[in-house]
Amino acid sequence: MSAAMQELLAILDLERLEHNLFRGRSPKENWQRVFGGQTIAQALVAAQRTVEPDRHVHSLHGYFMRPGDTKLPIVYEVDRIRDGGSFTTRRVVAIQHGEAIFSLEASFQGDEQGLEHQVPMPLDVPTPDTLLSQQELMGKFGQAVPEGIRRYWERERPIEMKPAMLQHYTSREKLEPRQNIWIRTTGPVPADRAIQSAVLAYLSDMTLLDTSTFAHGRAIFDPDIQAASLDHAMWFHRPHPLDGWLLYTQDSPSTRGSRGFTRGTLYAEDGTLVASVAQEGLIRLRRPPSR
Repeated sequence: MSAAMQELLAILDLERLEHNLFRGRSPKENWQRVFGGQTIAQALVAAQRTVEPDRHVHSLHGYFMRPGDTKLPIVYEVDRIRDGGSFTTRRVVAIQHGEAIFSLEASFQGDEQGLEHQVPMPLDVPTPDTLLSQQELMGKFGQAVPEGIRRYWERERPIEMKPAMLQHYTSREKLEPRQNIWIRTTGPVPADRAIQSAVLAYLSDMTLLDTSTFAHGRAIFDPDIQAASLDHAMWFHRPHPLDGWLLYTQDSPSTRGSRGFTRGTLYAEDGTLVASVAQEGLIRLRRPPSR
């Protein structure tokens, strides 16, 4: 298991401060702000700690309000909104410097039998064993990969990714706003559905905003772009042990008003639809300072 994966599992093990109060920390990395997926996952863990273990998250909706400070702990306050006969609802507020930086609502349900169907996984995507890793891509394309993307890829992370399309990394060509990425953890995930759901929520925030820039020949790492997640919604369709590659299919139906909207689906290698995601993010062109 990589050190980064060990650290991810450690930061998801929140400290209980009080009945509905938990505290989380950030990885010991020199990041400018807390990664949005970390805040989503930690807020979900806080909610899970107040729910009966036979009920599992089936959906979450979150709003980012302020950038998180990586140097300070984050306090998660849970509101036990409802414990119903079939569903449990929780609201979580993440707090730093005495102010809310993120809010989450999540719904939980016990396993039930019923009607079932799913949209099939795309068949025209190369398998992960035929694709280059991000480190291999840097070695092959070198300076063709923009500096911001190279710096991001060079970090040790708990998640490994293999993009199926490379044009938007190596050029500024205007492309169709969609992409397919194979993604997996760099170490085993415990056989616990609550932890698996939290790790899945963590990785679901990766690469979504990028897709909304493709139609404009841009990237979120461009120095004249201000980018940040605004909200994040996720639906957990089927449990999965996260013991292999997941295909993350993404498309962006709209970008307008400095906001990019992106949808995603996560499939297991055998074609099982595991989860769906939707996110709107800030994609703002920085204006040069006025004289």
